[in-house]
Amino acid sequence: MLDLNLVGKPGAPTRFEYGWKDVVLYALGIGAKADELEYLYEGKGPKTYPSFAVVPTFAPIFDLLAKSGGNLAMVVHGAQKVALHRPIPAEGALRTTATVRAIYDLKRFAQVIIDTASVDDKSGEAIFDTTWSIIFRGEGGFKGPPPPRPAPEDVVSVPADREADFTMEEATSKEQALLYRLSGDLNPLHADPVFAAGVGFAQGPILHGLCSYGYMVRAVVKGACGGDATKLRAFEAQFRKPVWPGDTLVTKGWNVGAGRDGEGDRVALVVHAQGREDAVISGASARIAIG
Repeated sequence: MLDLNLVGKPGAPTRFEYGWKDVVLYALGIGAKADELEYLYEGKGPKTYPSFAVVPTFAPIFDLLAKSGGNLAMVVHGAQKVALHRPIPAEGALRTTATVRAIYDLKRFAQVIIDTASVDDKSGEAIFDTTWSIIFRGEGGFKGPPPPRPAPEDVVSVPADREADFTMEEATSKEQALLYRLSGDLNPLHADPVFAAGVGFAQGPILHGLCSYGYMVRAVVKGACGGDATKLRAFEAQFRKPVWPGDTLVTKGWNVGAGRDGEGDRVALVVHAQGREDAVISGASARIAIG
């Protein structure tokens, strides 16, 4: 049973030091190609894809999940959100604090919501925040509260009456999960066929949800930001179906206008695996700086 006493208690701050090679390795892990050289070559920066924000948070997130009392072999990623205060430097040291915000009862499953805040280790300047929704299969039924419904103004829906403003199709490689895991998420579900079959994925290891998430973010940078990732302020997604290494990901985006309180232009997003009807990522959106 999950330890409900974790709720509201911050974990110990975790320091993460990284260099340009880590940023480049991450970019390759989410499919960056030679035409994105400014994200792959130190002679051009390199620039940092903003979804790199999940990498410094792996350790504190996994630490809290290990303390939760749940079966980590039965964990799946439900949803992910990143909000940036400033562009992520190509090298440096960050300090991250993670806090379990809530644990919700989904009857058969349990949902753990974890927030993180990452700051520059020296100056204390806020760099980015993340929110993780982690699903524990088989841990529900503890008579806890269900998750609250999102406020209508927070829902960014895909327009049903028009075609997408941009579409990006990109094949993943058979080795994509093996490459992406080198950025820190070493769950054997993404590497070991025997382990994957043992937890219900007989077809083999699946691609990390956060790898597909990175592909989505790259599509937004290309399709809505003119290639300039510094324009991206926030992005979120819900993971719906598994993706297997070698699948072609099709990301579609719709410009849906400015958000409330002038918080930037918004883009509604959906991601499919080519040849399959159901979306692999939905409930997705991005916020882009105006001007």
